Amino acid sequence: MARTISGCRKCRQIGEKLCSKVGRCAVEKRSTYPGQFGKKIGTKKLTEYGKQLREKQKVKFLYGVDEKQFRRFFAIASQQKGVTGEILMSLLERRLDNTVFRLKMATSRPQARQMVAHGLVFVNGKRVKSSSYIVVVGDEITLSKRALSKEAFIKNVVDKRMSIGIKVPEWLELNKAERKGIVLKEPERMDVKVPVEEHLIVELYSK
Repeated sequence: MARTISGCRKCRQIGEKLCSKVGRCAVEKRSTYPGQFGKKIGTKKLTEYGKQLREKQKVKFLYGVDEKQFRRFFAIASQQKGVTGEILMSLLERRLDNTVFRLKMATSRPQARQMVAHGLVFVNGKRVKSSSYIVVVGDEITLSKRALSKEAFIKNVVDKRMSIGIKVPEWLELNKAERKGIVLKEPERMDVKVPVEEHLIVELYSK
């Protein structure tokens, strides 16, 4: 499992709100980068390499992957036909932990990742403990009987999140009554609502 960093701290390092925190993020409360002499956010002049690196760091943080995992996903994307950056984002979006998060079964990707690691998520009736598992069209994602038996968890996390007006992406279908989801199609770039310029990442790895 990738080592995670405090969401708001990472947001301030990058200068954008990227965490799933409800309410105001630290980057919205404090207009400076971290550190005793942190400059005002937005005043740093980045080189072209700096911009490319920032986009990669944003994606790694958003999806909770480390450098080794990220390079593996990029290698897979670069070997497929099509636009490498868009394929990369589609692969990351189809990670099991992100899919659980998109289906509103968890309040954040880190929580979804923990649920998968603890064996609370099933794919097509089989327990999957790998967060980086890539779902495919037709896969059915459900919660284990152990997860469903945790009344406080179901009431305060799953059902509470499913009841709010966050729209499930069009590449997924959610059955709230049965608390399960189905993968309808592979997500296209327009389905991936993340503030990333992936072409800069491709440029970074093309050097």
